[in-house]
Amino acid sequence: MNVTVTAAAADSPQSDYATAVASIISPAVVTATSNPQVAAYSIYLPAPGKVNINFGVDADYGLTTWVQDTPSPNGGEVIIYVAGMRAQTPYHMRAQVELDDGASFADRDHVFTTGTPPTTAPVSTSASNAQIPQAGIEMFDTLIPQEGAQAFATDLQGNVIWTYRYTDGTKMDSIQSIKLLPNGHLLILISYASSIALKGSQIPPNTVDAVREVDLAGNTIREVTQSELAAALSAKGYNFNLSSLHHDVLALQNGHWVLLASVSQSFNDLSGYPGTTDVLGDLVIDLDNNNQPVWVWNSFDHLDVNRHPYLFPDWTHSNALLYSTDDHSLLLSMRHQNWIIKIDYADGQGSGKVLWRLGEGGDFKIIGGTDPKDWFYAQHGPDFFSPNNSGFFRLGVMDNGDDRKFPGGIVCGATGSPPCYSAASVYQIDETAMTATLVLSYTLPNNLYSYFGGNVQSLANGDLKADFSAVTGGSQIQELNLNGPTPELVWQAQSQGTVQFRSERLASLYPGVQW
Repeated sequence: MNVTVTAAAADSPQSDYATAVASIISPAVVTATSNPQVAAYSIYLPAPGKVNINFGVDADYGLTTWVQDTPSPNGGEVIIYVAGMRAQTPYHMRAQVELDDGASFADRDHVFTTGTPPTTAPVSTSASNAQIPQAGIEMFDTLIPQEGAQAFATDLQGNVIWTYRYTDGTKMDSIQSIKLLPNGHLLILISYASSIALKGSQIPPNTVDAVREVDLAGNTIREVTQSELAAALSAKGYNFNLSSLHHDVLALQNGHWVLLASVSQSFNDLSGYPGTTDVLGDLVIDLDNNNQPVWVWNSFDHLDVNRHPYLFPDWTHSNALLYSTDDHSLLLSMRHQNWIIKIDYADGQGSGKVLWRLGEGGDFKIIGGTDPKDWFYAQHGPDFFSPNNSGFFRLGVMDNGDDRKFPGGIVCGATGSPPCYSAASVYQIDETAMTATLVLSYTLPNNLYSYFGGNVQSLANGDLKADFSAVTGGSQIQELNLNGPTPELVWQAQSQGTVQFRSERLASLYPGVQW
C-alpha cells in the first residue's frame, strides 16, 4: 500500500514541514506450478515499477529472470515464473523491485524446493579444457523414443533444468520444433511424421497435430490444430487435401505464425510412374493473431512435380523455414528436392514466386567444392551465419548426405559406390553472381553418418554448433571453434539410444537474459 509521511519542525510544525508518499510492499508469495521445476513468484507493487527475480542454490543467487513491468500505471500484481532449476533441489530466490519514482526494494529471501520432472533422454556432456563454450543452456527435442518429456533443457553440464511434457497424445506424435518467443513463452510444433500420409497408416484417435504457444509452466496460451486450420482454409475458399502440420513453425514480430503443412494431389502418368500417383507436397501458411490464414503458398503451383530425385512420391518433404529480415523473404529447406529455395513472401504481400533454388541442379554455381559432391543432400536445419541474410551472406546447413551424388552420376550407398556421409557445411551466398562458395564442410567419419534430422547453429561467440541427430547409437551434438585452420571441438553432448531432432543453444530461458 501507499502511505503519506509528513516530517515537521518541532518549533513550527504548521509552516516548516514536508510530505512524501512511501510505498509499503508486502513480502512475495512463492508457489509451485504444474511443472515441478518451475515456481510462481508473486509480488504486489502499489506503484508502477519493474521486477526481476534473482535465484540460485544459495543466497548468493547467481541466476536471474527477465524484468517484468507492473500490469497498469498504478502498479499491481507481478507474477514471474522462475525456471532453470535442477530437480529435487532447494533454491533461494528474491525479487528485486525498481519503482518508477527511483525507489528500490529487495524482497526477503524465499526457499523453493523443486520436484521430480518426467524422465528425459539421457545426455552426457564434455568440454575441452582449452576452449570455452558459448554460455547458456541447451534445448533438446526428443523424436525417438517418444516417451517421458520430449522437450527439455539442460545446463552445459548436462543437468536437466526444464521440461515440457504433453499427456494428450499417442505414440505416433512428437515434438518437432521448439523455440523461445520474445514474450517469454515457447512455440512448439507437435505432430506425426508427414510421410505417414502416403504410407496408409491409421492415425490413432487423440494424436496431437498442432502448434502450441506455452508458458514456462507448460500452460497452453494459444493453439491451432490441423483440423482447425483445415476448416479455416476451407472457409477462405481453399480446397486442399490437407494432412499434417509438420517439422517447423516461424513466429514473426507481428504475432503471425508461418506454418508448414502437408498437402496431397493426384497425378496421372508422371514420368516413371504410370497410372494415378498420389503425390505429397507442402503448403506454407501465414496465420494472423486469430489463427486465420492470410497468405498461402502451394509447392504444386511453383515447382515441377516431374523433378523427384529422392523418395518420391513424398515429393518435397520440407523441414525448415527461415525468415530474412533484410528482404522479408522466406527460405524453405526441401529435403527430398535436395534444395533450399527462396520464396517471394514480402510479409504476406509477395507473389510466392520461387526466386532461386540452392543445391544440386539449382540456380547457383558452387565455388570451392566439387559439383555435385559438395552440395548438401537430404538436408535439415539451416541457419544464417552472417549478420545480414540477403545479397551476400552466409548460410549453414546440416548436410545429412542421403542421395549424395558424385561426378559421373554415381549415388552414395549403392553397390560399388562410395558410402554416404554427413557434414555441417557453410556456404557464402552471392545472389548477384549466383555463386555458392563452400567455406566450411565439417565432415563426420562414415561410421557417424546421420541420415536424418539435426541442425546447425551460428553461436554468438562465432562457434558453430551441429546436431548430428541420427548417428549410430544416438545423437551427437558438437560445438566447434572455427578460428583455426581446422574446426576444434569445444563442447559435446551425446544422447545414447535417442534421436534429438534439433538442439538449440539459448542464452537462458528468458529473452534478453544471459546465464
